[in-house]
Amino acid sequence: MQRICVIGGSRYFGKLLVERLAATGHQVTVINRGSHQPPAPVEHLVVDRNDEASLLAALGPRTFDVVVDQVCYTPVQAAIAARAFAGRTRRYVMTSTIEVYDPATAALPAVPAGVPVREESVDPATWRVALDLPWHDEAYLDAHYAEGKRQAEAVLTRAGGFAFASVRSAHVLGGGVQEFTGRLAHYAEHVRQGKEITVHAKALPTVFIHYEELADLLLWAATATGFRGPVNACSDGLLDVRALTAIVAAQAGRDPSYRVVAAGEPASPFSYDRHYAMSNARAKGWGFAFSRTVDWLPGAVAEALAASPAPAPAA
Repeated sequence: MQRICVIGGSRYFGKLLVERLAATGHQVTVINRGSHQPPAPVEHLVVDRNDEASLLAALGPRTFDVVVDQVCYTPVQAAIAARAFAGRTRRYVMTSTIEVYDPATAALPAVPAGVPVREESVDPATWRVALDLPWHDEAYLDAHYAEGKRQAEAVLTRAGGFAFASVRSAHVLGGGVQEFTGRLAHYAEHVRQGKEITVHAKALPTVFIHYEELADLLLWAATATGFRGPVNACSDGLLDVRALTAIVAAQAGRDPSYRVVAAGEPASPFSYDRHYAMSNARAKGWGFAFSRTVDWLPGAVAEALAASPAPAPAA
């Protein structure tokens, strides 16, 4: 049994992670602001992680074997966490994102299309940190989501006081109504309703992961290994937007309707005119076995279709 603190962990794959940690006998403490109740039986500390004094007061004398941070989006949040948990945990795992590799959001090493991006393409040990940017502003943070994650990783990598690992998640799908991003629901609705799906003329493939598999990988990262640094989390196999839509269309029994947009213009989720699909070789090398996207995606699509509005009857 380990003492594990999960920051966030009250919905989607975070909630599932907490449930699985508790089910495997770990002593779990969940920290959040109280808007969502964690699954029982776990300890629940209601506190704003952005308020350092309140966080320290809530933690009291507690120590942990591992902290899993599901909701660290900025270097300021990371700096508060680094101070609060230094000497209080031996290991800190942060949930990060494939978006750290998006070449539209930073000057990154060029990777040829079709070559999976490896973790060293974004090295948090050398990434520049700017704590004085307006990270508290929601609009700024939304527009700089990828950079916030890169800088958060950088702060925690350099913090000392604990071993640090970041899990860079691919696009997460599955869970039907639980899937709060709504991206698979977008396709289910558009195909069923005959709405246009906007795509780039040369849409490039990306990578995905099922929410249950991501929960499993986070549990593994927290409890079963001693690795440090970033690790990519994605199921095997790349899909572009048309291949994904074809799976939706096959189950919906309707042909999709596409409209092509110019390079650089906004398009439907998962239509990319730039390449940053990840490699999962590092996690495999450390012993994690991934599923294949094409094996679990039809089930996730069925859940999304079941939750999407039925087409309106013809007049």
